[in-house]
Amino acid sequence: MLRQKMELVASEYAEGRINRAQFNAMYGRYSEQRTIIERILERNPESKAWKQVIGTAGHTSFLRQHFEAEPLYFLVYRHRLPEPLTAGGKQEPDMSQIAPILKALWTIPNRPKTGLARKNLGDNRWLVLAMGENALTIVVFQKEPAVAQAALVRDMHADFETANQAALTRPVIHADRMVFPQRALVEGNH
Repeated sequence: MLRQKMELVASEYAEGRINRAQFNAMYGRYSEQRTIIERILERNPESKAWKQVIGTAGHTSFLRQHFEAEPLYFLVYRHRLPEPLTAGGKQEPDMSQIAPILKALWTIPNRPKTGLARKNLGDNRWLVLAMGENALTIVVFQKEPAVAQAALVRDMHADFETANQAALTRPVIHADRMVFPQRALVEGNH
C-alpha cells in the first residue's frame, strides 16, 4: 500500500500536478513510514503495530497543502507599455524585480510571439510569465509552482487574449471594459 502511494506521488510530480517541495515532503513521509514498518516487522513479524503507522491520517494532505505554491499577485501588461492593464493579489507587486524582467523581455530581438517561462526570484518566490501576441501575464508565487500551476497561468492568459482580442489591437485601451481571467488566481476561484 505504501509503495503504491509512493508511485502515485512520483506520477503526480511527473505529470506536473505537484511541485518539488510537495514531492519531497510527501515521498519522504511515505519512505519514513515504510522504514518504520519494515523495522517493526523485522523485530516481530506477528506484530500488528505497523497498522498504526499507516493509520495516521491527514499528514500527507497537510504536507500537500503546506508546500503548495500560492499566488501572491499578478500583473497583466500590453506589450511595451510601462503600466499594467490590471494587477491584483494579496500583496503589492515588487516592481524592483518586475521592471528589469519586462525591460529585458521587450528588448529581445526576434522575441517569440508566445511563450511560458518560470524564474526563481529568490527568497522562496517564483515568477511565472505567460506571453501572448498582444500582452503578457506575470504571476509571482510563494514557493515553486508545479508545472500544472504554470500551465494554468498560460491558459488564463490565452483566454484573456481571446476574450479581449478586439480591445488589445486598438490604439487606445480601456482596461475597465476588459475581462481578466487571471483574477481567479488570487480570488480563490481556481
